[in-house]
Amino acid sequence: MSMKTMDDQQLITSYLTGDNKAFETLLLRHKNRIFRFILMKIKDRDLADDIFQETFVKIINTLQLGKYNEEGKFLPWAMRIAHNLVIDHFRKTSKVRMISESSSFSEDYSIFNILSTGEENTLETMTRTELENQMVDLIDHLPETQREIIQMRIFQDLSFKDIAEMENISINTALGRMRYALMNLRKLIDKHQLVIDIA
Repeated sequence: MSMKTMDDQQLITSYLTGDNKAFETLLLRHKNRIFRFILMKIKDRDLADDIFQETFVKIINTLQLGKYNEEGKFLPWAMRIAHNLVIDHFRKTSKVRMISESSSFSEDYSIFNILSTGEENTLETMTRTELENQMVDLIDHLPETQREIIQMRIFQDLSFKDIAEMENISINTALGRMRYALMNLRKLIDKHQLVIDIA
């Protein structure tokens, strides 16, 4: 079987048995999409390249440690790693992200809009960072199907069409899951008394 015809899981299995060319094939298959995702968030090609390299170092380390268990879902998993590294970057540069339900169904919108915090004092910066951390934690409390669609639609900027194809569901089902996820997220925000904009 040609490596180009192997699916992601087969390439990973081959790589873990010592075939480095399998990982090269995997990298070539997905690198453009992952890099574009990072660049769209960072808007700095050199910095995006650094984060891209860091993403694949983390992917390699996780695979070699035997901690990869996302069978059949390599791309969403890799995009999640890239997203987390992007978040780490913005945390270090004291940026804040806001959430807007009304815009989250638009294909060109990312739920974590990056806004400059301006001249904030240390307390304000700490408060914003803590709020951001709590938001990420709250998403982890959603049911699995809702958590996955939040991660794919919002964190990975996948279209509803892409999500429907990846999950083998209709676009209407994907939209429905997104709607319930945002409703539940609002309830969690109210429960934990977070002050954040969900319009």
